[in-house]
Amino acid sequence: MEAGPRGEAQVTPALDGFLLRGRATPTPRQLAEVGVRADSLTEVTAVEFLHTMARESYDVLVLSLVGGGVQAMLHGLKRVWEDREQRPVVVTGYVGVVYEKLADGLLLRHGADLVLANSRQDAERFRAVYDGVGADSSAVTEVALPFLGGAKYTGEHDPYTVVFAAQPSVPESRKDRTYLLNRLVQHARLHPEREVLLKLRSKPGEHTTHIEELPYQKLAQRLGELPPNFRLVYGNMGEVLDRTDLLVTVSSTAALESLHRRIPTVVLTDLGVREVLGNHHFVGSGCLASWDQLDAGHRPTPDADWVGRQGVAADGSYETAFDAARERIAKLLRQPGGLPPLTPYYTPATAPGYLPGILARHHLGPDGTPLPGAPAHDKEPGPVRQIVRRAARGAYRHGVQRVAPVIRRMGEL
Repeated sequence: MEAGPRGEAQVTPALDGFLLRGRATPTPRQLAEVGVRADSLTEVTAVEFLHTMARESYDVLVLSLVGGGVQAMLHGLKRVWEDREQRPVVVTGYVGVVYEKLADGLLLRHGADLVLANSRQDAERFRAVYDGVGADSSAVTEVALPFLGGAKYTGEHDPYTVVFAAQPSVPESRKDRTYLLNRLVQHARLHPEREVLLKLRSKPGEHTTHIEELPYQKLAQRLGELPPNFRLVYGNMGEVLDRTDLLVTVSSTAALESLHRRIPTVVLTDLGVREVLGNHHFVGSGCLASWDQLDAGHRPTPDADWVGRQGVAADGSYETAFDAARERIAKLLRQPGGLPPLTPYYTPATAPGYLPGILARHHLGPDGTPLPGAPAHDKEPGPVRQIVRRAARGAYRHGVQRVAPVIRRMGEL
């Protein structure tokens, strides 16, 4: 969650960051990779965040959360701002490829002033979902993928570098992940003149939005001696793409970053073209291929029309892709009399069997009011409490990553 303070005389906006405490709270290493430095950064519970929003005044609030978190914050903010004449412009959206839970994720984000769509195709789909349920679709604003950039690919590096962009939850099974890892290692052995990199999202113990129960790092340890031209790498994806000659993935958003820079890009078909994998999103892209084809030297040619609809802005229009969002925010900030109350589609009347559970996970009642017993927000936790919190989070992540998969496997026996 991010916010910028209100103040017309301010030339350089200040940026306050709030990290929602939970299993996916970013680590310092992950935050450093973002490349944006906040003027202040505070780890908070949902109730603590709402308490701050009730006190402070901001121009723009960006909700960078999963759908349920966005919905809870929208209802909580509606409640704490109900007596305010001025409130911030609230922005949300998606970071990457939207290939699953389209209706669910969109309706959980409904109620924000801007719902950012990363491509022309997404903008059309988002409006169709909102219009189809009778919800206001005017908040949908077409932009481009928010993390694109870097130099255009101009030719092969020395050594020629193949990068496999791993995903934390796709594919899910040990069998499929081991298969992909074996094929990547096999490619390194078949092409000793190439550098073959396995690009990982998270180090063991770290999480992103999706939980990774079978990290490739651990699977690789069981393969024994690996070829000298095969390496595991972390860090910023853009920096890895700077030296990439062929980007390979199942369905990672890294494929769109790569296409934006016109790097040869392959979306694997080895495990099928299936909705559960997300690679169905790339049907028509010209990028679908198998490891057998790659081992034989295949280099794909992307379809220009498909790429043009995906928000990758390979035609050089990226610099203006966010103008519409900027103009909409500026217009809302100038709106006479301030902005109307937030009006999410989900209410206790439209979703009485769904919404209360979403709000309760963040210690909020059906009307967005903090529930009795919600975490206190009147003071900063002391050093002992902070240590206990860190230890508890580490234990929780260990349980999610190590213990829970074992219990599930035992249950299948």
